[in-house]
Amino acid sequence: MNDLESLLAEVRACRVCEAHLPLGPRPMVSAADGARLLIVGQAPGTKVHETGIPWNDPSGDRLREWLDLDRDTFYDAGRIAIVPTGFCYPGRAEKGGDNPPRPECAPLWHPPLLAALPKIKLTLLVGTYAQAVYLADRRKKTMTETVNAWREYAPEFLPTPHPSWRTTFWLKKNSWFEAEVVPELRRRVRDLLV
Repeated sequence: MNDLESLLAEVRACRVCEAHLPLGPRPMVSAADGARLLIVGQAPGTKVHETGIPWNDPSGDRLREWLDLDRDTFYDAGRIAIVPTGFCYPGRAEKGGDNPPRPECAPLWHPPLLAALPKIKLTLLVGTYAQAVYLADRRKKTMTETVNAWREYAPEFLPTPHPSWRTTFWLKKNSWFEAEVVPELRRRVRDLLV
């Protein structure tokens, strides 16, 4: 077992916030030594928790559409690493939707994972939680402003909205995203994965 495999085994065995997880811990992470693209999202939903496959839901379908990738390529850990902000399903919020990602995960696991993935050339920051962790005070006032300023974060990062059904109205209101950002995203991903 190499260092990355050992680290992934540690992440998958993590029980740090077990007491706060209504469905129990089931950390989601996918990575291998050759990965050049890192996808950082928020936290798994119930379907992902049940199946054990990251982005295995309608949000993942939309994300793969944005990237113009089939499932086989998307789940090729040697090309694409998937590291959520929170590794386990955080439970439902009282006002609907899921709770935010657990705050323990990113500070605990992201630094060693990034150190073990030196070939990453582009980090896709999917949604506000990922943008908060990776851009910190460089992000704008709103998610829309941050995504619209995507050129400022290149070539290391590319921020996107979260691809959930809740984004449908946002996409209609912000047609520039699919007209400008998605083509650039597809081009950069294609160039990285050839």
